[in-house]
Amino acid sequence: MRGYGQYCGLARSLEVVGDRWNLLIVRQLLIAPARYRDLIDGLPGIATNLLADRLRDLEAAGVVERRTAATGSVVEYALTPWGAELRQPIESLMRWSTPLMIRGPEGDAFRLEWLSLAVPALLGARVKVRASVTVGLEVGDAPFQLRATRSGFEVGPHDGRDLDATVRADPACVLGLAAGALGLDDALTLGLVEIDGDESVVRTVFSA
Repeated sequence: MRGYGQYCGLARSLEVVGDRWNLLIVRQLLIAPARYRDLIDGLPGIATNLLADRLRDLEAAGVVERRTAATGSVVEYALTPWGAELRQPIESLMRWSTPLMIRGPEGDAFRLEWLSLAVPALLGARVKVRASVTVGLEVGDAPFQLRATRSGFEVGPHDGRDLDATVRADPACVLGLAAGALGLDDALTLGLVEIDGDESVVRTVFSA
């Protein structure tokens, strides 16, 4: 994009990440380094040539780097340390988006992996836990886990550890609970959530 010609941090930041798709590429790479094909899969709607252009621009700006994956000779994309500093503003935008998310997907594409960034961002701003707990999240074909500690929250594939409780719900419901836009009691009454295990642990994590 053309520069704004303004000596302002926001203007100069937008010159780097303000183009369409740039911050969503960063979102994917905050979840994990990814191959080109993985990025295509994780960014439904992007054209392959546009992704190539955006990656090239982000790499030139010092936000993204190419490297050899640990599993072999395959090239993957990852954020540079400077690029990874975009986590905080992206998490802030996710929290700011809560009123926009209440109406539900409305046919928009969704990937379960996006929960791994959104749920910790939403919970971390308003919930503090006193003891470490692990809650299973059954929101799709693959089981996830939500790990809550005094230092924050992490969401990822279930790693086999014992679960204190398990929550079954659709992704929109989990996002609503994490944002505090949906109360757990209301979700249970409406049949939007099922809980196995220690319900008090779930209440500790998804407190209103």
